[in-house]
Amino acid sequence: MFWYMIQASLDFPLWLRVSHYINLLFIGLLIRSGLQILGAHPRLYWHDSSDPRRAWLTLTKKKIPEGKLYTSMDDEVSVSPFLGLPGKKNLGLGRHWHFFSIIFWVLNGLVYVTLLFVTGEWSRLIPTSWSIVPAAWHTFVTYITLHIPPASEFRPYDPLQQLAYAAVVFLLGPFMLATGAAMSPAIEARFPWYLKLLGGKQSARSLHYLSLILFTVFIFVHTALVLIVHFQSNVRAIVLGSETSDLGLAFTIGVIALLVVAIIYIWSSWYTLRRRSLMQHALGAIVDPVRRFLLHKAVSKQRYGSDDISTYFWVNGRPPQEDEFKALVANDFSDWRLQIGGLVEHPLQFSLADLRAFPKHTQITKHNCIQGWSGIAEWSGVSLSELMEVCGVRPEVKYLVFTSYQRGAQSYPEATDEEKQRYFYETIDMQQARHHQTILAYEMNGIPLLLEHGAPLRLRVETLLGYKMVKYLHSIDFVEDYSHIGAGQGGFREDVQFYGRGAEV
Repeated sequence: MFWYMIQASLDFPLWLRVSHYINLLFIGLLIRSGLQILGAHPRLYWHDSSDPRRAWLTLTKKKIPEGKLYTSMDDEVSVSPFLGLPGKKNLGLGRHWHFFSIIFWVLNGLVYVTLLFVTGEWSRLIPTSWSIVPAAWHTFVTYITLHIPPASEFRPYDPLQQLAYAAVVFLLGPFMLATGAAMSPAIEARFPWYLKLLGGKQSARSLHYLSLILFTVFIFVHTALVLIVHFQSNVRAIVLGSETSDLGLAFTIGVIALLVVAIIYIWSSWYTLRRRSLMQHALGAIVDPVRRFLLHKAVSKQRYGSDDISTYFWVNGRPPQEDEFKALVANDFSDWRLQIGGLVEHPLQFSLADLRAFPKHTQITKHNCIQGWSGIAEWSGVSLSELMEVCGVRPEVKYLVFTSYQRGAQSYPEATDEEKQRYFYETIDMQQARHHQTILAYEMNGIPLLLEHGAPLRLRVETLLGYKMVKYLHSIDFVEDYSHIGAGQGGFREDVQFYGRGAEV
């Protein structure tokens, strides 16, 4: 009863003020990590072919040269740690921070909205009469003419505030979640109709970043008005819940609270850049279980038509430069063999002719790069499930390891000298391997794979991001555990660039 009396005596309940503070912390982390992700492919489109010649917004001075291979990795820009989280070229860690932050931002939002209706506070936020529209216009005119509305108009918000807050909470926030979800290859593959509602992957990406701009503008305007309009009353109400509370105490607590947020923002970049592997695991320990629960079982239902095939398809990574591979290219891959080994009853080798003897599977699907670009293509090849039947996979197998002829020098320009010598590899689990659209592709758009797109053979797993779809395939090994391979994180990108092993989002 005593606690209820304390709550009832406050203009702003404690739960509302706490959730507002938590929102401040995580929306900042989301915006900064979102800028980090944008830096990986600083071009925005309204079409899923991601043709840079048709980008509606380009946030880089880099030009795509004519007559030479220019990859999406070349297009990435370094982000200042003052803006991005963690800063520099750290897409993998930026994604970890983004997904970590969204989990707690959504949980905080759900608690806030629930308590809003349970306690009756919704009536002060959600408009109940159309009369608020002309009232809000009157308030806008007051602000725009550099006047301040009288305190009597704040109940506790003025009409313009009420409309703005309700729109941010119930429209802009959910819209950001909806457009963000549309960038998951697992959701896109499982629910292709959902992407059509938003105009496609790239349209959703553009709308997501436009929403980020609106959120940022709202934050700056909201903060400015708090400081300018009835500042003393605002500080008392925001910090202690009542406009009649002690101003000195409210101001002191408010400054300390903002310093804590600033310190977290600074620490998050500084510490992540210093301890990248540690933060990869710490953030992944929270993100990965949620990702697996929500997305891992998704099965692709993509059915694009030939008219949807992209006229432009970005390249990520460069062809292998080893003499052995160059000799294979010179001989049109007639001597190439796919090595299949590990925990199988029948270790085998397959030539391209052997693979073409299997039933041919053709699918038109969308490729989603972790950097943000996409492209639709027709892929033809052999079902991985059929190869697994021939080889006799043993019961203890949990993962497949795909190794490329490509080395780090061709797949990641920022790699160290030692990392540049490592062979590119990635792993998927047995559930992903058995997806009906998981194939080993030897054709793209009706012709043999071009060299820049992974000739002679590449993996396709249509619910995952592109970095898992190994090109220039050399071998497939069936294993029970991958911790002894490379740095033990499940792939070259995970080992070197600190990506997450799961690539459904």
